[in-house]
Amino acid sequence: MDWVDKAQRILAGEPLTPEEGMRILAVERWAELLPILAGAHLLRRAAFGEEVEFATLINAKSGLCPEDCAYCSQSSRSRAVVPRYPLLAEEEIVRGAKQAVALGARVYCVVTSGRAPTPGELERLAEAVRRIKTRFPALKVYGSFGLLEREGAQLLRESGLDGYNHNLNTSRRMYSRIATTHTYDDRLKTLRVVREAGLRVISGAIFGMGEEASDILALAEDLARAEVDEIPVNFLIPIPGTPLDHRTPLSPLRALAVLAFLRYRFPRTPLRVAGGRELSLRSLQPLALLLATSIFVGDYLTTKGQPPREDVRLLRDLGWPVPAPVWPEEGATRAPS
Repeated sequence: MDWVDKAQRILAGEPLTPEEGMRILAVERWAELLPILAGAHLLRRAAFGEEVEFATLINAKSGLCPEDCAYCSQSSRSRAVVPRYPLLAEEEIVRGAKQAVALGARVYCVVTSGRAPTPGELERLAEAVRRIKTRFPALKVYGSFGLLEREGAQLLRESGLDGYNHNLNTSRRMYSRIATTHTYDDRLKTLRVVREAGLRVISGAIFGMGEEASDILALAEDLARAEVDEIPVNFLIPIPGTPLDHRTPLSPLRALAVLAFLRYRFPRTPLRVAGGRELSLRSLQPLALLLATSIFVGDYLTTKGQPPREDVRLLRDLGWPVPAPVWPEEGATRAPS
């Protein structure tokens, strides 16, 4: 199959068929994958050029979670040793935004553990967002606080929050194997609430939890029906002490096949490579940016990321522009070293 021709037809309005999606996800050799990557890169360039967006996150409330998500080191089933603390003070969350800007990030994601935020936590988070948006108006602030009701979503929207990240994580078929304390429909409801509030809808998945190609196709259809604005792509980190600590990380070939499929299926949707990229992509991380448009820089929730200078070098090796910090107080930009 001529995948560059397929990419051109997608740009002209032809969708990726389920059969073509299965073909991408079934690749077993680099000789099969490389032509697929060429077409996927054409789609990425057509919609986004060479732009790469840096994103950072802050673990604003850690551990203490009653949910039983099998992949998570903070869940009730986890025996992993992780930091445990209540919601950070607003000053600390704002300080994290300044650090995000210093790294050249355009997205700052505030993440809290737990099933859902309490009313008091929502008020404090909303105030932190107001302070961040006042000080750094160009910085996009996203929240990831668990399940959300209409009133909470509206409060966050009024505070200046730009988007809400709530991953589906896997397919409906797989979901009860991953979590039982909430349902797939609970997550879909939160996505609807977020969209109705006027926030950007950010939702993706964690790949490498035992899903089959058919699960990835089904998940993609649910993301499309939810009209997601951005898709975070995580690869499982088998954290010792979690129920999935026995899983083998995806290989670079498998991880890139997933990214390629998502690019063909969502040709104009930003894809953000997030947790586990260092583990699954390894030395082939630059190839991911031929498909994705954004990466998380710095550390993740309870695991270390690679040093930000490595991500800067990655872009420079590609010959692509490096996001520069924007300091509104100084009215100037400085390229990171």
